[in-house]
Amino acid sequence: MFKNVAELIEKAERENKQISEIMIEQEMDVTDKSREDIYDKMRKNLQVMEAAVERGISEDVRSVSGLTGGDAVLLQRYIQQGQFLSSEVLLDAVSKAVATNEVNAAMGTICATPTAGSAGVVPGVLFGMKNKLNPTEEQMIRYLFVAGAFGFVVANNASISGAAGGCQAEVGSATGMAAAALVELAGGTPKQSAEAMAIALKNMLGLVCDPVAGLVEVPCVKRNAMGASNAIVAADMALAGITSRIPCDEVIDAMYRIGQTMPETLRETGEGGLAATPTGRALAAKIFGSAVVNQ
Repeated sequence: MFKNVAELIEKAERENKQISEIMIEQEMDVTDKSREDIYDKMRKNLQVMEAAVERGISEDVRSVSGLTGGDAVLLQRYIQQGQFLSSEVLLDAVSKAVATNEVNAAMGTICATPTAGSAGVVPGVLFGMKNKLNPTEEQMIRYLFVAGAFGFVVANNASISGAAGGCQAEVGSATGMAAAALVELAGGTPKQSAEAMAIALKNMLGLVCDPVAGLVEVPCVKRNAMGASNAIVAADMALAGITSRIPCDEVIDAMYRIGQTMPETLRETGEGGLAATPTGRALAAKIFGSAVVNQ
C-alpha cells in the first residue's frame, strides 16, 4: 500500500502501470473485492456525478435558503452566445462544477469528492473535458480512481475537512485531485500527475472556510468553479513539462500545517471571513433570524 505521493509514483513507474491501476489494485487488496465489484461501484459514482451535472445545467436549481442556484444555466447560455473571454472548454467545466454544487445545495444527490462542499471540481473537469478528449467509459472511471488515489494520500497525511483545515483542505484537495486525474486522462505520465497536483494545490494554500450563514453555498459554489479552472491550467502546465519546485508531498504537508494554524473563525464556523461581513451577517439573519447571528 502506498502512503504518500512519492510511493505512489515510484510504484507506478516501477511496475509500469497507470496510477488508476495502482489504486484499483489497492482497493482490491483492502476491500477483498473483485475488480468487477470495484469497477461497478466507481461506475455508479460516475453515474451519480453525470446526473447531477445534467440536472444542474438544464434546470433552474435553487437552494432552500435562496442563496444559490441558476448560475450553471447562466454560464451555459453565456457559452452559447459565443462572446466568452476564456475558452469554451474551460467555461463548460466551470459551469458543470457549479451545477454539481447547486444540486448539492438544493439537497440533491451528489458524490462527495472528497466532500460535499467540494463535490463540483472533479466531475466538472471530467465532464467539461468529455467533448474534447472523447474518453471511453473505462477512461472516465479510471479518471475517478486517479482522483481517489491522490485524495487518499491527502486524507491520510493532511485533511479533507474544512472544519479542520479550511477550504484549502476541501476545494484545494479536490482541485489537486482533478488536476492529477486529468493528466492521466490526457495521456500524461504518473510523475506529471503528481506535478499537476502540486501546482494546483499550491495555488489554493491558505484558502479559508467561511460559509455565509454556515451553509455550504456562499462562497463554496463559486470556489468550486475556480477550483475547476485551476485544475485544468495546472494539468496543462504539467503536461507542458513544467514542474513544481516543492515536491507534492511537501505541498500536502504545508497545507496541513497551514490548516493547523488557522483561527477557528476561518474553519467552517461561519464566524469569520465573508461570513462576518455586513452582507454575510444580514443574509444569515434573513435566513435564521437575528438571534442566531448574534450568538
